[in-house]
Parts: sequence; C-alpha cells; structure tokens
Amino acid sequence: MMVVFLILLLGLVCAAQEAPAELDPTQITGDWHSVLTAADNKEKIEEGGPLRAYIRRLECNDTCSSIGIKFYVKFQDACLLLHSAAERKGEVYHVGYMGANFFELLPISDSALAIYGENFDGVKTTKVTQLLAKGDGVTQEEIQQYEELNKERGIPTENSEDLTETGKAKRTTGI
Repeated sequence: MMVVFLILLLGLVCAAQEAPAELDPTQITGDWHSVLTAADNKEKIEEGGPLRAYIRRLECNDTCSSIGIKFYVKFQDACLLLHSAAERKGEVYHVGYMGANFFELLPISDSALAIYGENFDGVKTTKVTQLLAKGDGVTQEEIQQYEELNKERGIPTENSEDLTETGKAKRTTGI
C-alpha cells in the first residue's frame, strides 16, 4: 500500500510542475555582444583565461534544438573568430569547447539574454555565466537579474568581469 501511495504522490508532484517555457527562435537569433561574465573559478574568465569568450551572434534553428554560436577568444595577443554548434538535450545545450560544456539560455528581456553554463575540463567543473545584449547595452534591472542568477547558482558577485572594455578585437583571424 505504501508503494502505491508513493507512486501516486510522485505522479502528482510531476504533474504539478510547470513545463519549461520553449525558447522563441526570433528572440534568440541575432547579433549579440557580451557585457558581463562571471564564474565560480575566476581564473577561467580573467583576461587570457580559457573561458573568456566574446559572443557576437546566435543562430537558433526553428525549434531551437540546435544553436550556432559565433564568438571571439583571445589567443597569443590575437583575437580568433570561432564558430560552434550546440545541440539541445532537454533544456540543456551541449557543446565542446575547452572541455565539455552544458548551458542554458535564459532570456531576461527582448534585448538581454543570460547564459548559465558548466564547463568540465577533465578535472574540475566550473560554473560560468554571461550577460548578452542586443543594441547599446543593458539596463540596471537586467544587470540585477543577472546578478541574482549568479547568486542562485553559487557564483560570488566579486567574480564578475566587465567585458565591454576588452571585447574590442584588434586583430582577427577566422576559424
């Protein structure tokens, strides 16, 4: 009898949970620029760090089951333009870059998007976030929502980096 009760309870809990909102491809696809980044291991996102990336464009297919990502990284004083494709499994995207990466896209507004990801480099998992903007920048309210995301995910506020000053590529190489 206890097993039947537990199965019924589990069924009710699952039914009561809201289905995650589907991403709107028109809200995701477009030109973006990285504004802020944060990580629980700050060394990974500091200038010259392996996870310091400057996102420039996202291309979401019709169902957002895959996303094309165009971004810059700095390597030996040169900015490299990289293209990558991420595949969705459930609500999480998977992509290989500096290890295995799993990330979520979290729309904040029509012109701001947060990314929460986890990078496993073969030894350690690092939690990383980015705040992206379309257009000129982000509002203070959008920054507050981003900071709340970091707090919820255990990323200290002092581990945040402003990417707007260092996100200007001087020399670029496309890969």
